[in-house]
Amino acid sequence: MKKNLLTVVCVTALLFSTTIFAGLLDKKVEFSSLPAKVQETIKQQAEGGKIESIEQEKMKKEVIVYEVEVKRPDGKEYEFKVDENGVILELEKD
Repeated sequence: MKKNLLTVVCVTALLFSTTIFAGLLDKKVEFSSLPAKVQETIKQQAEGGKIESIEQEKMKKEVIVYEVEVKRPDGKEYEFKVDENGVILELEKD
C-alpha cells in the first residue's frame, strides 16, 4: 500500500515539474537572426502590428519553434507559433 502511494506521489511530482520547467529553455531572439522563411511568415501574420517578442523553443529534441507576440495597431494582442520552415503551427487571435 505504501509503495503504491509513493509511486502515485512520484509520478504526480514528475508531471508537475515538467510543466513548470517547460518554458525555462526558451530564449528570446532577434527578428534579424531568424531564417528568411520565418521572417516572411512573421511579417505576414503581424499584419502591420508591432512584434513585442520572439522566443525560440525546442520541441521534441531538434524541432525549433518560434513563439511570436504581436500588438496590432488597434491595441489587440495575439501570439502564434512558427516552425523553422515558416509554417504556422498555432495561432491565438482574439
